[in-house]
Amino acid sequence: NPETGQYITEAVMVKDIQLMKQNNFNAVRLSHYPFPQRWYELCDQYGLYLVDEANIESHGMHYGERSLAKFPEWGKAHLDRMLRMQERDKNHPSVIIWSMGNEAGNGINFYEGYKAMKANDRSQRPVQYERVETGSRLAMQFEWNSDIIVPQYPNPQTLEFFGQMKLDRPLIPSEYAHNMGNSTGNFQDYWDEINKYPQLQGGFIWDWVDQGLLATDSFGKPFYAYGGHFGKDMPSDGNFLHNGILFPDRTIKPAMHEVKKAQEPIRFRLLSVYKQIARIQVENLYDFTSLDEFEFIAYVKADGKILQSLKVGSINAIPHTGQTIELDLSGISIKPDTEYFLFIEARTRVNTTMVPASHLVANHQFKLPWQEDAPIDRIQFTSPEMVETDKSITFKNDTFELVIDKATGFITSYIFNKTSFLKEGTAIRPDFWRAVTDNDFGNGMPTKNINWKKASKNIKLIGLKTTRENDGKWKTEASWLLPEVNTTFISSYFVSGDGSVQIYNLLKATTTEKSDIPRIGMVLCMNSEFDNFSWFGRGPWENYCDRKSSAFVDVYQSNVTEQMVPYIRPQENGNKTDVRWAALTNNDGAGLMAVCYHIDKEGFETTAMPYLSQDFDAREYYDYGPINKELKIINHVKKRDFIRWNIDYGQRGL
Repeated sequence: NPETGQYITEAVMVKDIQLMKQNNFNAVRLSHYPFPQRWYELCDQYGLYLVDEANIESHGMHYGERSLAKFPEWGKAHLDRMLRMQERDKNHPSVIIWSMGNEAGNGINFYEGYKAMKANDRSQRPVQYERVETGSRLAMQFEWNSDIIVPQYPNPQTLEFFGQMKLDRPLIPSEYAHNMGNSTGNFQDYWDEINKYPQLQGGFIWDWVDQGLLATDSFGKPFYAYGGHFGKDMPSDGNFLHNGILFPDRTIKPAMHEVKKAQEPIRFRLLSVYKQIARIQVENLYDFTSLDEFEFIAYVKADGKILQSLKVGSINAIPHTGQTIELDLSGISIKPDTEYFLFIEARTRVNTTMVPASHLVANHQFKLPWQEDAPIDRIQFTSPEMVETDKSITFKNDTFELVIDKATGFITSYIFNKTSFLKEGTAIRPDFWRAVTDNDFGNGMPTKNINWKKASKNIKLIGLKTTRENDGKWKTEASWLLPEVNTTFISSYFVSGDGSVQIYNLLKATTTEKSDIPRIGMVLCMNSEFDNFSWFGRGPWENYCDRKSSAFVDVYQSNVTEQMVPYIRPQENGNKTDVRWAALTNNDGAGLMAVCYHIDKEGFETTAMPYLSQDFDAREYYDYGPINKELKIINHVKKRDFIRWNIDYGQRGL
């Protein structure tokens, strides 16, 4: 609780259960100690499975010969905690698994603990312990004193490996998908494997809620404090306890949408679309619930509009079965250069204490295989005038004016119908860096990838050439050297008489820089009046290349001030993927639109907000230092008087 710390009120407990039920959770691991009795009573009442875990962890002694698990003189201390928990909680039906502890090695004390807990529980509930694994991850053996294999932080490939092995016990990661800051990438990949192999039976995300304490800054503004905010030279792990899928006040992070989607108890699969009939398989993954308890809704959309609501017949599949339905798509006229999407939803029929009626339980979006290309209309525009001086190249006519700076090769001004769009003193320029996320720190990006940040800042123009094309367009090709990564970046600007500008970018391969690239794209700054943000791509919440299953392709309208996600330690946020087009406009409708011309991608990625990327970064320059020394909070990020707009080929996952 952000106000009372480890004391959790019953109201907060009920709120947590409600959020779990509404986001497709059915089990909680009580790490790493038993909880208050009222929690068990509420889980009995509302229906959550519990893994009850003994208050044992000796992580600091590691897992080898120094582990307390191997010293018989510590046996009574281990058994006492296991059996007292078991005696206290044995009559709660919500408790379905006992856990002997966490990260305390394995040895005689856990061998005896396993035997004692099995003998003491007449209901013979499973007993688990996560340190029974020996050997390397893909040559792993498992000792006998755990009824369930409960590894920590396996990747999806490891789950697939063990799913194919057909072990003698079920496998349920006791911790996975470490949800620190902007994270939870490739979560759908985990569940693709879990749903494929019966032996894989779910997992426990680390963890539920950011454990920040409510505080106020020097201006009296509230924020959530973390390690380092409680006195000078105090022991601290920095923001390492901010790793929940909820903020401390129980508002959800964007990652929650992805988790809910991956954990859906109802799955949809498009089997075919033939002669205007779509066949969809609906699979019931529930253990006890029939699908006749849900209302199913389907409709077709194009360009952000519902074209037709579809009649869905009776769906009443019992648990662990499926049903194929047919949807009539006739009556929809197919237009050229238009994408059509079929949506299907499952919603609750009745109102309960935890879940209201019409609550969305599962949904899916299918792109329909309807593609009709429009004939190419080769319009000839009058070429704009080109004026070259010692400092700039300008293209203009009575409608627009575009200026390229000859010293940098960047577009520094764009005016259309007497409206200026770019903030004075800024330019459209290449960008290869993003504000470091918590997981980026975890894999060393500020060290091993830092040359790409240097490449963004130290780009050097080595060539600028302007020619006139046969179709009347002007082409200016700018070439830059990126010395830190030993390669070049080339932008070709094609300027038409109607004021449109096509930009083709080429990042050449480098043979010396081995690190992956945090971002590939361009960034510009627009005047603050253009704060209406609309896009045709994935949304409405932020999404990334490895966290986008829950973000459907549609037309969305918002404001740039709503795009920022206030992660407690500021970091990269607000991205959108698979964007066909995006626009920033003022209240009169004037603005700029970016349209995707990729032939090998569904769309580009984009971020638009009144903050610079560096405002969210832990350091402005190159020396990041240890993250636990960084006490930056979201209050430090101040709104700018302009809008930063990234238009990217892509950025790395989370």
